Amino acid sequence: MSGPLLAGRVALITGSSRGIGRATAWAMADQGADVVVHYHQAQDLAEETALGVRTRGRRAWVVGANLEEPGEIAALFRTVRDAVGGLDIYVANAAATAFKPTVAMRPHHFERTFNLIVRSLMLAVQEAAPLMAGRPGRIITVSGHGTQFTLANYAALGSAKGAVETWTRYLAYELGADGITANCISPGVIATDSARYYLRDTYDRLDQAVRRDTPLGRMGEPEDVAGAAVWLASDLARFVTGQVIRVDGGLSLASGPFEDIR
Repeated sequence: MSGPLLAGRVALITGSSRGIGRATAWAMADQGADVVVHYHQAQDLAEETALGVRTRGRRAWVVGANLEEPGEIAALFRTVRDAVGGLDIYVANAAATAFKPTVAMRPHHFERTFNLIVRSLMLAVQEAAPLMAGRPGRIITVSGHGTQFTLANYAALGSAKGAVETWTRYLAYELGADGITANCISPGVIATDSARYYLRDTYDRLDQAVRRDTPLGRMGEPEDVAGAAVWLASDLARFVTGQVIRVDGGLSLASGPFEDIR
């Protein structure tokens, strides 16, 4: 196969103003895709992501939407339909939660986490699938290490991401007849600004533990996850569907990682 892997395709990546979402936007642009950059609050950062897409010679649109609101999800996809006409790749990357133990959690913490991560996936796929008609549709979700290992104050996010993994399998089963694949990427510990902020009290110890317990000896970078997303979006992975792809440097092979920093 010669030429860019995603030449002429259009990708919508939620939460692409920074971190894994931004790296994925730029990696897909490097491989020929035009990108719809989604953000909720950080429009300035989303514009920076879009500028990076354009400097790579691809088109970019910046669209804001609160994925906790069904009406804003519908409006996001109307914008995609009106501006582009169709969609090839949907990357469900956006996430947020309250890092609390279950006994300290309040209903609104649960609702925000699951509405943003799980309900939005259902609603977005209902909008995205018709836009993928006649195209090599690719749905890519993003999970996390907390679905496989218990982490402190991670119950809500880990449970929501676990639901995403399961739902991705059902999407693969339900949408396969339409030529749409659905796969999930499960990153390990990735060095993002969000990780540095939310894990600031344990970040240095976490870094040491990851270096010790990961066969490849380092934290992941957003670009590591982006590379997997590009592959799943390309024709190289056209017969791959319903899978959870771990991008963790082998961390999941360790026996009880992070025991000393829980």
